[in-house]
Amino acid sequence: MNPSVAIQSIVFPRAYFEPGEPARWNITLSSDGPTSINLVTTITFLDKTLEEKRQRVELISDTTVIEADWIPPIEAPRGYGVDVRLETLQGELNRGCSSAFDVLENWTQNPRYGFLTNFGPESTDGPQALDTLLQYHINGLQFYDWMYRHDQYLTQEDPYLDPLGRQLSIHTVEALIDAAHARGIAAMPYTAVYSASIPFFEQHKDWALYQVNGEPYFFGDNFLVIMDPRPGSFWTKHLLGEFSRILDEIEFDGIHLDQYYSPQVGYDAQGNSFPLEQPLADMINSTKDIVTAARGEKGAVIFNAVTNWPIETVAPSKEDVVYIEVWPPYTFFYELGLLIVQAQQLGSGKPVVIAAYIDPKYKTNVLLNDAIIFANGGGHIELGERGDYLADAYFPRYKTPDTGLSSVLQRYYEFAIRYQNVIGPQTRARNQAYAGRITLGGGIETNPALTHNLVMPVVRESIGYTAISLINLLGLESGEWAKGTVTEPTPLDSTKVRISGTSQKIAQVWFATPDATSFALQPLDFTQTDDLITISIPFLQYWDLILIQWSN
Repeated sequence: MNPSVAIQSIVFPRAYFEPGEPARWNITLSSDGPTSINLVTTITFLDKTLEEKRQRVELISDTTVIEADWIPPIEAPRGYGVDVRLETLQGELNRGCSSAFDVLENWTQNPRYGFLTNFGPESTDGPQALDTLLQYHINGLQFYDWMYRHDQYLTQEDPYLDPLGRQLSIHTVEALIDAAHARGIAAMPYTAVYSASIPFFEQHKDWALYQVNGEPYFFGDNFLVIMDPRPGSFWTKHLLGEFSRILDEIEFDGIHLDQYYSPQVGYDAQGNSFPLEQPLADMINSTKDIVTAARGEKGAVIFNAVTNWPIETVAPSKEDVVYIEVWPPYTFFYELGLLIVQAQQLGSGKPVVIAAYIDPKYKTNVLLNDAIIFANGGGHIELGERGDYLADAYFPRYKTPDTGLSSVLQRYYEFAIRYQNVIGPQTRARNQAYAGRITLGGGIETNPALTHNLVMPVVRESIGYTAISLINLLGLESGEWAKGTVTEPTPLDSTKVRISGTSQKIAQVWFATPDATSFALQPLDFTQTDDLITISIPFLQYWDLILIQWSN
């Protein structure tokens, strides 16, 4: 009997590669006995095969690691596919494995934002935690609640207690930053635009923001006070000075700014009222100036638009990524896409990251959230520590997903990376233009006015291509992403997809899905008569991608 050989993993040592840098990865093979096989690696950009390598491998031990590299074109941003298969000496094909990597000028071109929260002095799992995140190609990390105080980020004490009594160490923070940088991952420090401790407020009451009745605004069970964030205020000058100190003393790559949605109107110590929308945008712009001075053009600023507020003023500001923390009334799956597209338009195409918290025990919601977010060209902050899952607005309350979900999530991330040039941040939303024009056979609903029991089309355009993602919401108990469900979507077998109102001629149609082991593009048969295109997809579980290339 011939030994059994399998591809265990394809692992990249860096979250992304820069133009001109060789892409490198390790392929781990397992075998239950000595044997010789052919290892075939195919590198693709969309449907184009750029290189195919075939090499003979002698497997002696149980596990063998094969090092591989390839020099990509200098164009960026670009996502590439890596497909590996095994051939026996008789030419028989064994089951293959798909992966992906990308070439970016800066991580913010296609942000895959994660988080860290464990900064204790005894913490020793930092590098291992980051190696786990490399499986998802996480390229930016929010260091959540790393600081001494919201009004004084650094202290001479070490270890020190944070405002909630956690013991932290700046040495652990610095070690994690170094480990992130060694893996091509940016490190972003959490900060808040107007939070101060009670003792700081007591010393600077005239710096605070007040209610109409003259009382200060307290937050978080009254352990923080909200200060006046207007340009030129004493608080703003103090906070910007803190940001400069952070970047002078710690090797962070920018600043992550938080706010709390309320208040939206405040009063200063003299009783003058003012809205906060523009002051928050001004704070972003001033922070960006400080970051650029300290880190150059690659330094990043991210601001949290809590409940999508105040998106109209902050998305066009100098922030590098539009970050939206989603709360009611935005509770339905379809609203995730609406938020992303609106932010992309207001931000003139800036990448968008969504924070939408859910318990990972609800696998259906997790996967549908990612499918909708990724298909609309957005990112989702959800993974941190050792691959643990962001289940709560207070990040240390993360949960551990089961290994099955973690494996599928890895495929979803790699799928989005591989096809970023047709669905990613650099592409254009066309959902409205195709509304009502995409129908499925068998009376399956695609009506965007419905919240569930439908297949949701998501359409993106790039030069020469239209990408149609089909998101399966059939058979769900609810259309609310925030309401956990154990019901999986009702899968579809071979189904006709019809697209009306298009006279432009098609050159080719392809199909891919992250719900299969291999997610390389497969050609699809189609017919085109007058203004009607008919395509047959092989199946739909959670997320399918139909890629149409148009004739010149």
